[in-house]
Amino acid sequence: MKTYSLFMALCLMLFTFSFVSAQTEKKNRTIEFKVTGNCGMCKKTIETSLKGKSGIKEAVWNKDTKMMKVTFDPSQISEDQIHQKIADSGYDTEKKKASDKAYSSLPGCCQYKRTLQPK
Repeated sequence: MKTYSLFMALCLMLFTFSFVSAQTEKKNRTIEFKVTGNCGMCKKTIETSLKGKSGIKEAVWNKDTKMMKVTFDPSQISEDQIHQKIADSGYDTEKKKASDKAYSSLPGCCQYKRTLQPK
């Protein structure tokens, strides 16, 4: 009887953990969008503008395709705030244009051709 009770308790714990884990995964959202940049330093700056921020689970920018992939918790940060944080670091996104001051503070090799027109 003791073994049966222990087995049932273990099953209940595993079920609860699986349920909570599934709920957490459903809560996160992944988006992809274009961010203009040039080099490895751009990659570091763009990704750093989001990493460690509340609600951001993952942020990866591909310098060849110029595509940003962000996994985040929408209850903690909005898509608009994500675009703004990147723009604040000096880089134009599909939705936000960096200020001239932020753009001009980038190193010379990171000053990309500003052709992206935010929506």
